[in-house]
This record gives sequence, structure tokens and C-alpha cells, in this order.
Amino acid sequence: YQRRVHGNVQSRLNSQKRMVRDSRIKYRRRNFRATVSNKLRIVKTPGGQLTTHVRRKRSKGPTAPKSLGGQRIQGIKAMSGMKRHNAKKRALTVDRAYGGVLTHTQVRDRIIRAFLIEEQKIVKRVLKAQRPAGPKGSGKKKQKKGKSSKK
Repeated sequence: YQRRVHGNVQSRLNSQKRMVRDSRIKYRRRNFRATVSNKLRIVKTPGGQLTTHVRRKRSKGPTAPKSLGGQRIQGIKAMSGMKRHNAKKRALTVDRAYGGVLTHTQVRDRIIRAFLIEEQKIVKRVLKAQRPAGPKGSGKKKQKKGKSSKK
């Protein structure tokens, strides 16, 4: 019989299994607490000893700018700082305009927006050319209002 207290019981049991303080385990480092940066994997050696392997932090990978939504960029592996520094250029980019910086949907939206703006300019030019040109002196100029004097 398992009692549900706070949240899912199964997920709590799994997290406890992941970081068990066992007297048989040979810890390689001083820190044995289950912190974010200290994830351990228990491994049984060929000699029958229980020892730990330290798991690395998972990188979230490259994302688009926060102002544009901050979505994850597809096609680029999530690498930690030093791995990213040593990686080849082809592993860090995608072969298109703004590859590795913007997502494919954001690039597509930019192209469509630029195309529509150009179309709008052409339409304005055509409408201006079709409009009949009236006589030059027909339009009256607006007079500027002078400053009112205070009494």
C-alpha cells in the first residue's frame, strides 16, 4: 500500500533510487549529496565493488533569441561549453541563412515579410502613377498659427 502525499509516488521512488546513500558504495569525491551538479550513477565493478560514475549536466542546446520566442534550434546538438568550443563549424551551424541563430520558421517569416513589404512599395508606386496630376496652384498652403501673446 502506497500513500500519495505530494505528487507522484513513483517519481519520488525513482529519484531516491538514483541517489542512494549506501554503505557499500565507494564514493570518489567528498560530496555525496544529491545536488544539481552532483548526479551519480552507481556501477558495479568486475571485482564486485559498488562505485560511482559522475554524470555530467545536460546542456539545453542553442536557442533563438528570447525576443523572438527563444525556441530550440533544430539540427544542432546540445553541447557543453568546452565541447562546443572544440567542435567543428559544421556541427555548430545549419546550412541556410541565419543558420544556427534563427529557427527555420523565423527565417521563413522574415523572407515572407520582406517580400510583402516590397510588394506594398510596388503597389504604392503604381497607385501614385495612376492618380491624375491636378494643377500646381490649386492646393492651398496652411498658414502657421502664431504664438498667442499673454495678457
